[in-house]
Amino acid sequence: MRSITAPFVVAPPAGARVQTRLRLSQQDTAVLTMVGEHLGGLASSDLARRSAVGPGTDARTNRKRALTPASSSRWAGAITRTSNDQWQRGYRNLLDARVGLRRAIRVIQRRLVVPVGRRDSGTRGYATGQERWAKQARLQHLQARLARVERRLRQGRVSVCRGGRRLAKARHRLEDASLTEGQWQQLWQAERLFLTADGEADKPLGNETIRVHPEAGWLELKLPAPMAHLANRPHGLYRLACRVRFAHRGEEWAAQVASGAVRYDIQFTPGRGRWYLSASWTLPTPPAVTVPQAVAGGVLAVDLNAGHLACWRVNQAGNPVGVGITIPLALDGLPASTRDGRLRAAISALLDLAHGQGCSAVGIENLDFADVRHAGRERLGRGRRGKRFRRVVAGIPTGQFRERLTQMAANRGLVVVAMDPGWPSAWGAAY
Repeated sequence: MRSITAPFVVAPPAGARVQTRLRLSQQDTAVLTMVGEHLGGLASSDLARRSAVGPGTDARTNRKRALTPASSSRWAGAITRTSNDQWQRGYRNLLDARVGLRRAIRVIQRRLVVPVGRRDSGTRGYATGQERWAKQARLQHLQARLARVERRLRQGRVSVCRGGRRLAKARHRLEDASLTEGQWQQLWQAERLFLTADGEADKPLGNETIRVHPEAGWLELKLPAPMAHLANRPHGLYRLACRVRFAHRGEEWAAQVASGAVRYDIQFTPGRGRWYLSASWTLPTPPAVTVPQAVAGGVLAVDLNAGHLACWRVNQAGNPVGVGITIPLALDGLPASTRDGRLRAAISALLDLAHGQGCSAVGIENLDFADVRHAGRERLGRGRRGKRFRRVVAGIPTGQFRERLTQMAANRGLVVVAMDPGWPSAWGAAY
């Protein structure tokens, strides 16, 4: 058996984000819609210019200077920063696609070398000649896709869609998406609004573009230069008629407003007809914790499975204490919002169990199913049984579980320790 890599303490979240609803008047709604559409148009044009520049220098200074007359210096800074982030994310997606295609091609090529129905040095050939022929066709298709991805990487041509590619494609199949043309247009316009203001630590209330007073409860935003006539406050500011407060982590937000930078995002949800305000800020870096320090108070080991979480308290020697506990986690066939809610509820039950058991850390496997996603059809069986097994593996929310657990555990004062998932049952039997 291969050697087991050392466990490590998962870094806690570097920032915090809270959200509250804005109960706007008709005038406030009209003003925010006009400002969001105007800045959204500027963001679209700036993203196009950033994409045309390609890799290397991003020409942000020139782009920001061109946007400033139509907005303001701070709005232009937020727009250009967002465009750079979107381009970088698209470029990283291309890099990940290249890695996945190369992995899948490598597995198919290795199996094609082995004669049909035979096995050579641990590599199994395809069961029938028909399957082998189909895999040869798939290999050519993957090689063509890889060539396109590599050509786009050389040219620095990424694919970014403001508003979301899924929603853009839904325009051509409105019946399948259960949308009318008017509903789709409303969703599309809402997704392309731009009402984001980056925080500034040296400015009053942590932000000069969108400001929220924690005690008085008012919200003011700096209007773009062409819309200064809509201002109801001096210096081109517009104050909403509604009061604003954050019920969740409101004290932390108020302390951050008084001492540091706070970023604000205003979003509109057409399905509910509601406006929301989100505040986010950077958290101070906590002191480093070693694995021995983290596990000194006991560890609740958690195994993420399809349909449930398997939990067991272990001592410092790694031996189980007491009996195992199962937390249900049924997610198959549910909407995304319901899956997210059930995942949060399961993690809350897990953290309550850790506190009840007197544990100071939660131990999880450092799982990553990237290889399964790209080469699963070649390694996880064939036919209906293999397809069913791959669907089960794909339905396990490893990434969401890891991120949610890290965030929620940090809020509860618990440490997350990640361990090598290298055949724990085999190692337990052998050692």
